[in-house]
Amino acid sequence: MAKAQDKASKEAKAAAKATRKAASKERRQQIWQAFQMQRKEDKALIPLMVGIIVAVTVVFVLLSLFANFGPLWLMIPLGLILGVLLSFIVFGRRVQKTVFRKAEGQPGAAGWALSNIKGQWRVQQAVVGTSHLDAVHRVIGKPGVILVGEGQANRVKPLLAQEKKKSARVVGDTPIYVIVVGNEEDQVPLPKLERHIRKLPGNIDRNRMDALEGRLAALKAKGGAGAAMPKGPMPQGAKMRGAARTVRRR
Repeated sequence: MAKAQDKASKEAKAAAKATRKAASKERRQQIWQAFQMQRKEDKALIPLMVGIIVAVTVVFVLLSLFANFGPLWLMIPLGLILGVLLSFIVFGRRVQKTVFRKAEGQPGAAGWALSNIKGQWRVQQAVVGTSHLDAVHRVIGKPGVILVGEGQANRVKPLLAQEKKKSARVVGDTPIYVIVVGNEEDQVPLPKLERHIRKLPGNIDRNRMDALEGRLAALKAKGGAGAAMPKGPMPQGAKMRGAARTVRRR
């Protein structure tokens, strides 16, 4: 019996190790694909990354030679490591910027952007929509309930008002925020959507978030689902979506 348990434990550990190895390989492949795609569109990427590595290394060398900050044999590797890390941060941001640029204006882009927000945010895409692919997405977080509309403003605003009225019946005194994604006045551009949401004040705790999620899910089930919406922007940006997420996690 003990031998069988030991065998099962070893098999489980081996399987877990193989899974981690496969996931790590997939992440490396995604980063490499993202790099290849980005460098073809962004001619300044490679010179910028190399320049950052060289500049940071030179700074560390100068600190060693003229400020006695540390021995040269130590400062050069530290400068290289820090330079590589900074260049990867810049690379990730430029990839993200490219993905948002391609996604902007496409149906489902706001829902896709919301689904990539890190942290304790409960996102429900397309709680209501139209046949023209206008949609209202719902986010539950510490600020409260956030309704995000995308599409033609003259069609989205009535949808938002209707959804806000429905939500208000079950959320009590929880704040409800309304956002329209776009580049016109009083709208939030897609690349700035996550930042805008994160700047909203915290009003409720996690337990309240759980309760609201249950109430609003029941409300949706009672009222029926909205029009079908793509769960992300059009396919031209699809190849880079997972890669951009991977780069941001690194």
